[in-house]
Amino acid sequence: MEFSDVENDIAEVLYTEQEIHAKIAELSRRIEVDYAGEKVLLVGVLRGAVMVMADLARELTIPIEMDWMAVSSYGSGTQSSGVVRILKDLDTDLHGRHVLIVEDIIDSGLTLSWLRGNLESRGAASVEICALLRKPEAAKVVVDVKYEGFQIPNAFVVGYGLDFAEQYRNLRGIAVLAPHVYA
Repeated sequence: MEFSDVENDIAEVLYTEQEIHAKIAELSRRIEVDYAGEKVLLVGVLRGAVMVMADLARELTIPIEMDWMAVSSYGSGTQSSGVVRILKDLDTDLHGRHVLIVEDIIDSGLTLSWLRGNLESRGAASVEICALLRKPEAAKVVVDVKYEGFQIPNAFVVGYGLDFAEQYRNLRGIAVLAPHVYA
């Protein structure tokens, strides 16, 4: 889906598909240097990270494995409840593995902070984070992110895996959703 397909729903385009791909390539080069000689397990956080995970995995030139988790701290609302539930757990044993959590966006950091601790407790050799987007103004906890794409304003964004009511995930870029859509 192109921006022009939903132009009345978009307040502002933040990043085009080309800008996102360039950033993922940049992050991939750093990851390749840091994990040279190692096999890294990419852990994608469903559902939003699907696009980031797919493009990151294709861009990387080092051996990787992939697995997926689904966690929720939102329930049916738009504000985090602070209570994290595992909706889909990993199929991979993490003991002694180098784990790279792949996220689409970091808002409050509460869920990601919990997730990192959970994966570390499973005996991983290392647990790092790669996030395409981060909202510094929304942070409620400090989360160390080794591979960060873009810092964005505290706005409701969609596209490239990010949704509103399961819509806009297939938008090729990232944009601020117009308030009239979700008000």
